[in-house]
Amino acid sequence: MTENIRVEADSLGEVEVPAAAYYGAQTQRAVANFPISGMKPYSAFIWGIGVIKLAAAEVNRDLGLLKPRLADAIVSAAREVIDGKLDDQFVVDPFQAGAGTSHNMNANEVIANRAIELLGGRRGDYGLVSPNDHVNMSQSTNDTIPTAIRLGCLLRLAPLLDTIDDLSGALDDKGHEFLPIVKSGRTHLQDAVPVRLGQEFGAYAKAVARAGDKIRLAAEGLRRLGIGGTATGTGLNAHPQYHARMVVRLSELCGFQLYESDNLFESMQSMADFVFFSGALRALAQDLIRIANDLRLLASGPATGLDEIRMPAVQPGSSIMPGKINPVLAEMLDMACFHVLGNDLTVTLAAQAGQLELNVMMPVIAHDLFEMMHVLTGAIGAFTLRCVRGLQANPAKAEGWLARNAVLVTALNPVIGYLRGAEVAREAAATGRTIRDVVIAGGYLSAEEADRLLDATRMTDGGIQGLGSPSST
Repeated sequence: MTENIRVEADSLGEVEVPAAAYYGAQTQRAVANFPISGMKPYSAFIWGIGVIKLAAAEVNRDLGLLKPRLADAIVSAAREVIDGKLDDQFVVDPFQAGAGTSHNMNANEVIANRAIELLGGRRGDYGLVSPNDHVNMSQSTNDTIPTAIRLGCLLRLAPLLDTIDDLSGALDDKGHEFLPIVKSGRTHLQDAVPVRLGQEFGAYAKAVARAGDKIRLAAEGLRRLGIGGTATGTGLNAHPQYHARMVVRLSELCGFQLYESDNLFESMQSMADFVFFSGALRALAQDLIRIANDLRLLASGPATGLDEIRMPAVQPGSSIMPGKINPVLAEMLDMACFHVLGNDLTVTLAAQAGQLELNVMMPVIAHDLFEMMHVLTGAIGAFTLRCVRGLQANPAKAEGWLARNAVLVTALNPVIGYLRGAEVAREAAATGRTIRDVVIAGGYLSAEEADRLLDATRMTDGGIQGLGSPSST
């Protein structure tokens, strides 16, 4: 053994481990076996497994299965993991052995070696604290990893929902600000009856808020824990009270409501709760793509596009075209959401790939769920702050497009009928005259009736525009 290396042994034989590392032989094997992406586990995943190890040590101590001195040392070491002090010791690539055994053993070894130090021993002296017999007591990778995923997602839920609520609120603020601006509606990307710019933005706000509600609903399934099922759901090697006590203690430690599983076998076999939660994140991403693309369209031009809104100028838009400003925050949001859709597909495929008592694809499910939440939180936050809050309307352009919209004749359907209205629209389009001029010249309406029925602002309030009109009888 050199100064920088210590030699450890596992069930396969001896392994050289960096002397300064808190992880041990099994983690080192995983590092050598899986040099795949260079990525490391998300901190929420590390936090989740740290909380489990702490709770397990306390529960096993209270059940008389773990000596108090050992339990207390494990609890102290696990608290350091929870606090992020040992994040750099979690070194296994997300693309690793099935089920997450390497991640679980990474945690077991880090906590064991730190506990050994706290007891006055040297790293690697597992006669004091064993990664398997003590830190992993009453546990299996197969129930620990899905529980850590659930806890990690619940930990990151509040920051994500806060950014969603903030975006919804910012869009709603713009809805109120833009409410006086009447513009041409568009369906099939063709002219349609008038709407208010504020009505468009109010709809965006409501869509985002409802997406947040779907995520809250989907997260409820994550609160049901299968910890205590151990290897296959039978609870072999765990005390009969372990499952219930773990759920109570984890609720206390995490600060959010958790529930016992009503079927530990199902909790280990099925990843459906993760698919449901991922699907809610996907639904949000799809609506965000739609909204971002609408804003890009509404801001297009400015000289040769719709130009009904103006986005904040946050950076030059071209390396060759001076003065060009691009909708970069909306473009960023699109790309982030495309990435989320890919993550969701991975979660879906991984979830259906389980066999019999276990789904071995949990590591990639964990990584992609945490990545979805991380990317959405960051992307939505930047989009809200640097784009939505700085949006400005261009009333002149909106009103200019509306004035040229022959579909305003739709409001006259109850008075002159659909077919006659179509004739009026065609004549207006062919001659360049306004709908008002055509219907007055044709004797369909008086000037007073035309002005009242073709009031675009009134059209945005709905109802039957010609109801009660003398010409409607």
